[in-house]
Amino acid sequence: MTELVTTPLTPAMLRGALHVEATADGLLPRRLPPHAIAQAHDDHLALMASQSAGVRLALRGAATVLELDVLATRTVQRGAVAGPAGRYDVLVDGRLVAQAAPSGGATVTVDPVTRAVAYASGTPGTVRFAGLPAREKDIEIWLPQTEVTHLRALRADAPVRPAPESGRRVWSHHGSSISHGVQIASPTQTWPAIAAARAGVELINLGFNGNALLDPFTARAIRAAAADLISVKVGINLVNTDLMRRRALTPAVHGFLDTVREGHPDTPLLVVSPIHSPLVEDAPGPTAPDPDAPVPRFRTFGDPADLATGRLSLRVIRDDLSRIVAERAATDPRLYYLDGRDLYGERDFADLPLPDLLHPDAGGHALIGERFARVAFAAGGPFAPR
Repeated sequence: MTELVTTPLTPAMLRGALHVEATADGLLPRRLPPHAIAQAHDDHLALMASQSAGVRLALRGAATVLELDVLATRTVQRGAVAGPAGRYDVLVDGRLVAQAAPSGGATVTVDPVTRAVAYASGTPGTVRFAGLPAREKDIEIWLPQTEVTHLRALRADAPVRPAPESGRRVWSHHGSSISHGVQIASPTQTWPAIAAARAGVELINLGFNGNALLDPFTARAIRAAAADLISVKVGINLVNTDLMRRRALTPAVHGFLDTVREGHPDTPLLVVSPIHSPLVEDAPGPTAPDPDAPVPRFRTFGDPADLATGRLSLRVIRDDLSRIVAERAATDPRLYYLDGRDLYGERDFADLPLPDLLHPDAGGHALIGERFARVAFAAGGPFAPR
């Protein structure tokens, strides 16, 4: 058996994280900087920002065997059965060649109603990949998108080093649990990962399950991060949480976009409204898991009559987002709007229903990712190369 040599893990090996923290358990990539997480004062947001959606190790070398020691923290919904351990996807020169999951791990339990989180300690594990092509190549190890991953050690049968910068455009995308990729088994099969692969861009996935809430600290994080393309998908979490009323929506959107534009005055900026979701198309939130449903499913506790008093539904939010972008685009020619129903609409729900009435399955993610790539990145689209 070939002896494996340890290669020090460094932040230079990581892509898709806005901050990398050295901890007693190893390197911890986060998708928001610490000061942003602190300003949220919310354990659920801190957890979501620490999950590794879109985060990957980017390596270069001739290794045919790789071992990665990790402490993986799996998220379990209170009262639900834990799902399988998260997958690690290995891409060689952009092509998926292997998947694996480690043993061991810690857990964090989330109350779906109160958003309270409770951590339980666990043991590190190892994920191993063998049979990689015996040549110099680019290797990416995508981390599980719904787990917190502490990277402890990297071993290989030949020297590996941080991959050089690809020279590809960087796409920063902010969204909800759908962009985060909850309920998807593989990190490269979330719709942003699919769209980024089709378009040949480097992804920064700032999709935060339950936390696409027009938070000022998220806007500031986007403002500060280097990006060639930016998209903001907003709406469903505002309804889920019943966070604000219509009077607050317009200034909140303007404030978010103003902040992003301070750091990216000329960057193509795409505002995306919610995909079709019959549960809250014409009813407000809040939404929560339905305890009476025979399968995991959400319900809304909002009354459609309350829309008249300023509560929000998806249709109301789309109308306002479309208006806001149209008004701003008069002086901001690189600001664009995309109706989320062009990615997944009512007809798509008939063919590929949302299993829990809120989140698309793997087929839905593939559809959304392919359509986004075609609409946004193709010739004439907002992200088309100049």
